[in-house]
Amino acid sequence: MKGLKSRMTRALSHGSIVETCDNSGAKWVKVTNVKGLKTVKGRKPSCGIGDLIQVAVKKGTPQMRKQVMFAVIVRQKKAFRRPNGMRVAFEDNAIVVLKDDKGNPKGTILKGPIAKEACERWPGIGKIATVVV
Repeated sequence: MKGLKSRMTRALSHGSIVETCDNSGAKWVKVTNVKGLKTVKGRKPSCGIGDLIQVAVKKGTPQMRKQVMFAVIVRQKKAFRRPNGMRVAFEDNAIVVLKDDKGNPKGTILKGPIAKEACERWPGIGKIATVVV
């Protein structure tokens, strides 16, 4: 996992229900933890594009339901600013489910656009992404 080039706006908080954009079998997941986040004691963890999170599958295939796994956020509704001054916002919040914490995606097809920051930080996701914005 590489570092980000700019400070990312954190749009999703602990407990958010998010849609998946891959064919892993999970449809809706709940954010349970944000990995590598250092914050003040008592503050709820939040996450943005490119962050590694732990999720619990709420809706999906029977084999995937009630599983806790790793995921990466690839789209968020809240606008964020790139170093060149451009602001980017997507229509929805979406994640990609991972096999392990190394960044290997569980699915083989990613639906919809993927943020450039997520592809730079996680090369495994960048390899199978069709549209990178």
